[in-house]
Amino acid sequence: MRETAHPIGPSVMRGLTGRCPSCGKGRLFWKYLKVSSRCEACDHDLARYPADDGPAYLTILVTGHLIVAPMLFFPIVWESNPLYSLPIILSALAAITLTALPRIKGGWIGLMYAIGVKDTEARFHTADAAD
Repeated sequence: MRETAHPIGPSVMRGLTGRCPSCGKGRLFWKYLKVSSRCEACDHDLARYPADDGPAYLTILVTGHLIVAPMLFFPIVWESNPLYSLPIILSALAAITLTALPRIKGGWIGLMYAIGVKDTEARFHTADAAD
Protein backbone atom coordinates (compact mmCIF):
# COMPACT_ATOMS: atom_id res chain seq x y z
CA MET A 1 0.00 0.00 0.00
CA ARG A 2 1.30 3.42 -0.95
CA GLU A 3 2.05 5.88 1.85
CA THR A 4 0.86 9.45 1.72
CA ALA A 5 3.33 12.23 1.07
CA HIS A 6 1.58 14.58 3.53
CA PRO A 7 -1.21 14.23 6.13
CA ILE A 8 -4.52 13.79 4.31
CA GLY A 9 -6.85 15.43 6.84
CA PRO A 10 -5.17 18.82 7.15
CA SER A 11 -4.35 18.96 3.43
CA VAL A 12 -7.95 18.30 2.38
CA MET A 13 -9.35 20.69 5.01
CA ARG A 14 -7.02 23.47 3.82
CA GLY A 15 -8.18 22.85 0.26
CA LEU A 16 -11.85 22.85 1.31
CA THR A 17 -11.36 26.31 2.81
CA GLY A 18 -9.67 27.58 -0.37
CA ARG A 19 -6.19 27.74 1.12
CA CYS A 20 -2.86 26.31 0.00
CA PRO A 21 -2.73 22.62 0.99
CA SER A 22 0.92 22.98 1.91
CA CYS A 23 0.90 25.91 4.35
CA GLY A 24 -2.79 26.80 4.77
CA LYS A 25 -2.07 30.53 4.50
CA GLY A 26 -2.02 31.44 0.81
CA ARG A 27 -5.09 31.49 -1.42
CA LEU A 28 -5.65 28.43 -3.60
CA PHE A 29 -7.72 30.21 -6.24
CA TRP A 30 -7.06 33.56 -7.89
CA LYS A 31 -10.50 33.52 -9.56
CA TYR A 32 -13.65 31.47 -9.00
CA LEU A 33 -12.14 28.15 -10.16
CA LYS A 34 -8.73 29.23 -11.46
CA VAL A 35 -5.96 27.73 -9.35
CA SER A 36 -3.12 30.08 -8.50
CA SER A 37 0.13 29.06 -10.12
CA ARG A 38 2.09 29.50 -6.87
CA CYS A 39 1.17 30.08 -3.23
CA GLU A 40 1.83 33.67 -2.24
CA ALA A 41 2.81 32.60 1.30
CA CYS A 42 5.09 29.57 0.82
CA ASP A 43 5.76 29.70 -2.96
CA HIS A 44 4.49 26.13 -3.41
CA ASP A 45 3.67 25.16 -7.01
CA LEU A 46 -0.12 24.76 -6.95
CA ALA A 47 -0.64 24.38 -10.69
CA ARG A 48 0.87 20.89 -10.78
CA TYR A 49 -2.04 19.13 -9.06
CA PRO A 50 -4.59 17.72 -11.50
CA ALA A 51 -8.23 18.60 -10.87
CA ASP A 52 -9.75 17.66 -14.20
CA ASP A 53 -13.20 16.06 -13.98
CA GLY A 54 -13.08 14.75 -10.42
CA PRO A 55 -14.45 17.85 -8.66
CA ALA A 56 -17.27 18.25 -11.19
CA TYR A 57 -18.23 14.60 -10.79
CA LEU A 58 -18.23 14.83 -7.01
CA THR A 59 -20.30 18.02 -7.11
CA ILE A 60 -22.89 16.32 -9.31
CA LEU A 61 -22.82 13.30 -7.00
CA VAL A 62 -23.38 15.40 -3.90
CA THR A 63 -26.02 17.63 -5.45
CA GLY A 64 -27.88 14.90 -7.28
CA HIS A 65 -27.79 12.06 -4.81
CA LEU A 66 -27.78 13.85 -1.49
CA ILE A 67 -30.05 16.81 -2.29
CA VAL A 68 -32.24 16.09 -5.32
CA ALA A 69 -33.08 12.46 -4.56
CA PRO A 70 -34.29 13.06 -0.97
CA MET A 71 -36.13 16.20 -2.09
CA LEU A 72 -38.28 14.08 -4.43
CA PHE A 73 -39.82 12.35 -1.40
CA PHE A 74 -41.48 15.58 -0.23
CA PRO A 75 -45.08 15.85 -1.48
CA ILE A 76 -44.83 19.62 -1.99
CA VAL A 77 -42.51 19.03 -4.95
CA TRP A 78 -45.14 16.93 -6.73
CA GLU A 79 -48.25 18.85 -5.66
CA SER A 80 -47.16 22.42 -6.32
CA ASN A 81 -47.53 24.30 -9.58
CA PRO A 82 -44.36 23.77 -11.69
CA LEU A 83 -44.44 27.42 -12.76
CA TYR A 84 -43.65 28.36 -9.16
CA SER A 85 -41.72 25.41 -7.80
CA LEU A 86 -39.39 24.78 -10.75
CA PRO A 87 -37.67 28.20 -10.75
CA ILE A 88 -37.26 28.04 -6.96
CA ILE A 89 -35.82 24.53 -7.03
CA LEU A 90 -33.51 25.22 -9.98
CA SER A 91 -32.26 28.45 -8.42
CA ALA A 92 -31.54 26.68 -5.15
CA LEU A 93 -29.74 23.83 -6.94
CA ALA A 94 -27.67 26.31 -8.97
CA ALA A 95 -26.70 28.17 -5.79
CA ILE A 96 -25.77 24.93 -4.01
CA THR A 97 -23.75 23.70 -6.99
CA LEU A 98 -21.90 26.99 -7.49
CA THR A 99 -21.13 27.17 -3.76
CA ALA A 100 -19.97 23.56 -3.49
CA LEU A 101 -17.84 23.36 -6.65
CA PRO A 102 -14.86 25.52 -5.57
CA ARG A 103 -14.81 23.88 -2.14
CA ILE A 104 -14.86 20.39 -3.61
CA LYS A 105 -12.17 21.37 -6.13
CA GLY A 106 -10.04 22.74 -3.28
CA GLY A 107 -10.50 19.53 -1.32
CA TRP A 108 -9.61 17.51 -4.41
CA ILE A 109 -6.40 19.50 -4.88
CA GLY A 110 -5.64 19.01 -1.17
CA LEU A 111 -6.10 15.27 -1.64
CA MET A 112 -3.82 15.24 -4.70
CA TYR A 113 -1.21 17.15 -2.67
CA ALA A 114 -1.51 14.72 0.26
CA ILE A 115 -1.08 11.56 -1.80
CA GLY A 116 1.63 13.09 -3.98
CA VAL A 117 -0.12 13.07 -7.37
CA LYS A 118 1.43 15.60 -9.74
CA ASP A 119 0.45 16.59 -13.26
CA THR A 120 3.91 16.30 -14.80
CA GLU A 121 2.70 14.47 -17.90
CA ALA A 122 0.53 17.38 -19.06
CA ARG A 123 3.49 19.73 -18.88
CA PHE A 124 5.60 17.48 -21.09
CA HIS A 125 2.83 17.28 -23.70
CA THR A 126 2.43 21.05 -23.64
CA ALA A 127 6.17 21.53 -24.03
CA ASP A 128 6.28 19.03 -26.89
CA ALA A 129 3.41 20.75 -28.68
CA ALA A 130 5.18 24.11 -28.44
CA ASP A 131 8.32 22.75 -30.14
